[in-house]
Amino acid sequence: MQIIIPMAGKGKRMRPHTLTTAKPLIPLGGKPIVQRLVEDITKVCGEKVSEIAFVVGRDFGADIEQNLIKIAESQGAKGSIYYQDKALGTAHAIMCAKEAIKGKTIIAFADTLFKADFVMDTEKEGVIWVQKIKDPSQFGVVKINELGVITDFIEKPSLFVSDLAIIGIYYFKNGENLKNELQYLLDNQITEKGEYQLTNALENMKNKGLKFMPGQVSEWLDCGNKNAAVYTNQRVLEFDKNKPELKGNQIKNNNSIIIEPCYIGNNVELSESIIGPYVSIGHNSKITNSIVKNSVIQISATIINANISDSIIGIGAEVKGKSVDLSISDYSQIVT
Repeated sequence: MQIIIPMAGKGKRMRPHTLTTAKPLIPLGGKPIVQRLVEDITKVCGEKVSEIAFVVGRDFGADIEQNLIKIAESQGAKGSIYYQDKALGTAHAIMCAKEAIKGKTIIAFADTLFKADFVMDTEKEGVIWVQKIKDPSQFGVVKINELGVITDFIEKPSLFVSDLAIIGIYYFKNGENLKNELQYLLDNQITEKGEYQLTNALENMKNKGLKFMPGQVSEWLDCGNKNAAVYTNQRVLEFDKNKPELKGNQIKNNNSIIIEPCYIGNNVELSESIIGPYVSIGHNSKITNSIVKNSVIQISATIINANISDSIIGIGAEVKGKSVDLSISDYSQIVT
């Protein structure tokens, strides 16, 4: 089994955080989004994953690439790095790792998390993972027939046609077949709005007789913008609340109250504060005389005399005397 994870996108909806950190590397509940995605996929694969290929930007740097390789190795797989130099669509992103597309292959876009209570049937020709949602107008959706086979792919329908939204995870029994269809799009410059799209390849494969089945997850957690990421942080803390790794080493707690569930990293200093529920605090952060709830505080942040909720505070950022819903970029300062 191969897993391909395209993650070179700039994550514009998560700015300012993605100006300095790729969106899939933003930590939720103490783990980068992409690490949680890899762990969840390998749980439902039903067989050994031999390689996990990450498609990144060249500006990610050697340290990040090594961390991604370690994430793959933690799941018993080989980690490999491929580069996407231009944002030319989903099909193009996948084909940047074409050497890794072989045999049984999963494609997983790294801005989504999920929970599932099934083991995938890898004998199916193809599986597209979906979730029922109330408003499907902003997502690609699928229609299925009475046999449970996918009959149509519709991108952001203006009128209701289905409530089964595509969550961005796909399984192909024959990776070479997928690669051939993607190559056909590139060779013939078949684009939608100037980009090469995976959905065009899926449509071609379906028209040639390949049967795609829906794989419905029990919960779909979007990480596409700040509010969605804060909510997803809340959910992963609920999932992980009984795990010992939610508390780091050398936590200094001076008369502070922690309302679980929370993640607190290593060498965190808490003083005269109320923390939680649903707060993740990165390593080496300091919080003094503050109230923090339902928020993500990244590493080496400082919060003093503040009342913060529903927020993301960036790496090394400082907040002093603020009481609002915040999205503060790395190494920024807010003083009131």
